Amino acid sequence: MGVLLSSLGAGASVVCTPGFYAPNFFDWLKTFRPTWYSAVPTMHQAILARTEANSKIIAYCPLRLIRSSSAPMPTQVMMELEKAFNAPVIESYSMTEAAHQMTSNPLSHQRKPGSVGIAAGPEVAIMDQAGNLLSPEEIGEVVIRGANVTKAYENNPEANESAFTKGWFRTDDLGYLDSDGYLFLKGRIKETINRGGEKIFPREVDEVLQNHPAVEQVVTFAAPHTLLGEEVAAAIVLKENVSATEQEIKEFVAQKLADFKVPRVVLFVDEIPKGPTGKLQRIGLAQKLGLRASDPTAKRPEFALSRTAGEEQLVNIWTEILGVSPIGINVPLI
Repeated sequence: MGVLLSSLGAGASVVCTPGFYAPNFFDWLKTFRPTWYSAVPTMHQAILARTEANSKIIAYCPLRLIRSSSAPMPTQVMMELEKAFNAPVIESYSMTEAAHQMTSNPLSHQRKPGSVGIAAGPEVAIMDQAGNLLSPEEIGEVVIRGANVTKAYENNPEANESAFTKGWFRTDDLGYLDSDGYLFLKGRIKETINRGGEKIFPREVDEVLQNHPAVEQVVTFAAPHTLLGEEVAAAIVLKENVSATEQEIKEFVAQKLADFKVPRVVLFVDEIPKGPTGKLQRIGLAQKLGLRASDPTAKRPEFALSRTAGEEQLVNIWTEILGVSPIGINVPLI
């Protein structure tokens, strides 16, 4: 929608490829010589991995801009993409209920890496759970209203009741507006990891892991945990001919984030499962990757009873707090 309508509105032509296939991208670039292209972050990363081998085509077919939408663009990927193509990456934010685009980084003036830009169509605000609009820098749910925003879902009163508050449409996205009106997204509300009462935004962990020199692609998600409810997990695709261990990954994150945000489960995979549009999908990923135990990568010591009065006292305290019995002296809580 964003590519089609903006191009037609400007009187430009549109190149429609038969789906996305990264090895063909640079052939398309050379054949059609477009002035810009738009893709989701996973597609940009696949293209970026092939830029070095296609540097002559990039020089021969310069782009005016690159657009990214549908999912948050890792800042590191944005910087590498701009360097490879010598063109600005314009990140936008859109959804079907807003007839597509809601915010965009402007091409003509300041772009802010990590932000999805300023309002570009509907009004954009941040709302708390009680329906109060929040001030700049305060994190809450992104809400929108305007002529291009749907007024209701057809024949779905329950969805309408939860989706609309005081004339605003609730997007289910968490974020904040800075003092300049630029929107920064923290993630989907339903994707937030609740680790024993601690709230973790997966995108925050993604951004740290993306800066690890061995990481090509990453997605942080919730894995089930018997005591904490949910645990932080990460699926990682390593760069070609580069290696890393689970412990190295955890130590890298621990240098940047609080301990409760460090992934307890790190899986190295050849490819991360994606949705039909190429988006990385966090919800349901634990099941797709076979994570059903609290932490299938950890070796559990055998259960052992307390041996001293001090150990007995600690066991009694944890039994009362957690409501779990029996508790042994060497069975880890996480």
